[in-house]
Amino acid sequence: MTTDNIPSLDSLEYIPFLDAEGQLPEQFQGKVGVYAIFDRDKILQYVGYSRDVDLSLKQHLVRQVQKCYWIKVQTSDRPSRTLLENIRNAWLSDGTISPSDRSQESAWTEPIDAKVTMTADEQNSYASGDEMMQTKLLKNVARRVEQQILAELESRGSQVPIRFNPKLKEKGLLDLK
Repeated sequence: MTTDNIPSLDSLEYIPFLDAEGQLPEQFQGKVGVYAIFDRDKILQYVGYSRDVDLSLKQHLVRQVQKCYWIKVQTSDRPSRTLLENIRNAWLSDGTISPSDRSQESAWTEPIDAKVTMTADEQNSYASGDEMMQTKLLKNVARRVEQQILAELESRGSQVPIRFNPKLKEKGLLDLK
């Protein structure tokens, strides 16, 4: 695939992020490709590429559950980083994601920082506690955020199995294992 025949984003069909059974589209398991994520109103939210599109979509669903309703995907049987970046850049250059939205990329790609949800009491306890108490507090905050995420996923009808990395919870972070 040369840069001349990169498919335009408009030429690809919308695929529901979750199917009728609450699962991710299985045709992308283990596939290398570029994908675009759209919200409920089919407004472009994020464009990325991955060596396993299915795994990346699962991560994005957990991190941005209310922004993941539709996807468009271009897979490649002979991928190169250059090809994937060229497709991604072509899709981004159409101007449908504003620069301010692009600055939110870490919300799509980095572990969820549960520490930002700490209450004032939790912050005070953390500041005055020893290392063991701080770890326990961070774990509890991470568990609370995890429950909120799982409830959001359930409300969307998701049946995607989710397991967070328990070691990261000790640092107040949530990411899939």
